[in-house]
Amino acid sequence: LAYEQLKSRLEAEGLFDHKYKRRLPFLPRKIGIITSPKGAVIHDMLSVIERRFQGIPVLFFPSQVQGEFAPKMLVEGIRYLNTLRDSQQIDVLIVGRGGGSIEDLWAFNDENLARAIFSSDIPIISAVGHETDFTIADFVSDVRAPTPSSAMELAVPKKIDLKSALSQKEKHMNNIIMNLLEQLNEYVEAKRQRLA
Repeated sequence: LAYEQLKSRLEAEGLFDHKYKRRLPFLPRKIGIITSPKGAVIHDMLSVIERRFQGIPVLFFPSQVQGEFAPKMLVEGIRYLNTLRDSQQIDVLIVGRGGGSIEDLWAFNDENLARAIFSSDIPIISAVGHETDFTIADFVSDVRAPTPSSAMELAVPKKIDLKSALSQKEKHMNNIIMNLLEQLNEYVEAKRQRLA
């Protein structure tokens, strides 16, 4: 009941409105992660970034993700990383935790956390629990990821795909340049023969 009441109130205030959702950057300069230092989540996310685009730096803010103090620590993490946005070039934040019971995920239904997510200057990906889990944080975030690992996949493109796309564009540009040079040569040759 408390969840539904808070959800309805925040929705009525416009905190879930799509017009406030920001697009994620195509290639972030740095990613902020707010989650527990314990457990598999942080390791899973770091292995995904290592696999997809090695070298993109991560700034980690350790936080409790369940229990009485978790909401306050999560809010603190969002606010602190926002103060570093420009100096540290943080382009996206991931806030989340692994799966659990509804009680385990309850910290992500906190009103103060919802408001901190909404007022963040950095786009936020919510990555809480499993695909079937929905929290208030998911509704207010710019993007909801079904799992923490998929949050990192949403945040970072595959370097190999970018290299392939650049290679194709380079070939296309080279073909255009070669065609232009051929046309110029034919034009110059035609002018030369007319003058001869």
